[in-house]
Amino acid sequence: MAEVSADAVTLDLLREARETVMSSPLGVIKTPMIPWCQTSLPLNINCNIHIKLENMQTTSFKIRGVANQFARRPAGGHFVTMSAGNYGKSFAYASKHYGSKGKVVMPETAPLSRSILIQSFEVEVERVPTANLMNVVNRCVQDNNMTFLHSYDDLDLIAGHALGFEVLEVTPNPDVVVVCCGGGGLLAGVAAAIKLSGCDQTRIYGVEPEGACTMYKSFIEKTPVGMETRSVASGLAPPFARLPFELCQRYVEGIVLVSDEEIKAAVSALYRSGLVVEPSGAAAFAAIVNEKIQEMEGKTDVCILSGGNIGKDELANIPD
Repeated sequence: MAEVSADAVTLDLLREARETVMSSPLGVIKTPMIPWCQTSLPLNINCNIHIKLENMQTTSFKIRGVANQFARRPAGGHFVTMSAGNYGKSFAYASKHYGSKGKVVMPETAPLSRSILIQSFEVEVERVPTANLMNVVNRCVQDNNMTFLHSYDDLDLIAGHALGFEVLEVTPNPDVVVVCCGGGGLLAGVAAAIKLSGCDQTRIYGVEPEGACTMYKSFIEKTPVGMETRSVASGLAPPFARLPFELCQRYVEGIVLVSDEEIKAAVSALYRSGLVVEPSGAAAFAAIVNEKIQEMEGKTDVCILSGGNIGKDELANIPD
C-alpha cells in the first residue's frame, strides 16, 4: 500500500469517517463527557475540566478505528495485526462479526488475560518478543497471504479516531486537551479533528510513559524513532509510527512523560472513584493530577480516558 501524508487527513475525510463509524454494525457509542468537579477524583488545579469516558466504549476505544478499517475492506478476508490488547480485542470482535479470519501478534510482555480475551472471539494469538512483532506479521503476509491491518499507523484507523468532534460538542473551544499516546493513532485523530474544526488556539498534549516514549523522542529528533520499551502501560509501548508522527507534529503542542508509579496511582484513584481504566488509558489523567501540563489553571480543559481493559490479575498488582 502506498504511503500517505498528513495532507490526506482533511476535515471532509474525518467527517465521512465519523458517519461510517457511528453507523457501524459494531455498535460504536458516543461516550459520555462528565465534569471533573462532579466526581470524587483529586485535583489541585483550579480549572474547568471535562473527562471523556472513552474507557466505556464498546470492546475498547480502538473500535472506532477498527470500524472504519473494516467498512473499507471486503468481508470474509484473512487479516493479521499486532496489538498489546485494545486494538486486538476490537479487531477480533470485528473479525467475528464480519466472518473474517484473524490473527493477532502480541508482545509477550502483554498481560496473558488479554490474550485469552482475544482468543474468546475465535481469533488466533501468537505472543512474541516486541522486537519481532513486524517480522512475524510480514511472515503471515508473505507465507499465508494475509492482509495486514495496522493498529495505529493507518489512515482509515486514524480517521476513525476523530472523536475530537464529540469533545467539541460539549466544550466548543477547549483551551487544553490531554490524550494518552502509544503509537499515536488516537492522539493524531483527536488532534486533527479539533484543529481542522477551527480550534487553532487549543493546545493538545500527548502523554507517554517514561519507559515507552517513542513519540517524545521522535519530537526531539524530528523524525520517527524506535526504542526498547518497558512500562506497566503495555498498550503505550509500540514501535514507531510515521503517519501519526506527521500528524502529531502538525497538530500537537507537545508530549509529556509520566512514570509507571504515577500511572499505577492514577489507575487506583480512578478505580476508587468508580472508573475502571487500564494503565495505558490512565496516562492522561496521571499527567494532569501530577501537574505535568502547563497553563491549565483557570482554563477549560479535557482529559480523555481511553483503554478500559484491565483484568483481575492486573488490578491485583495496582497498589490501593
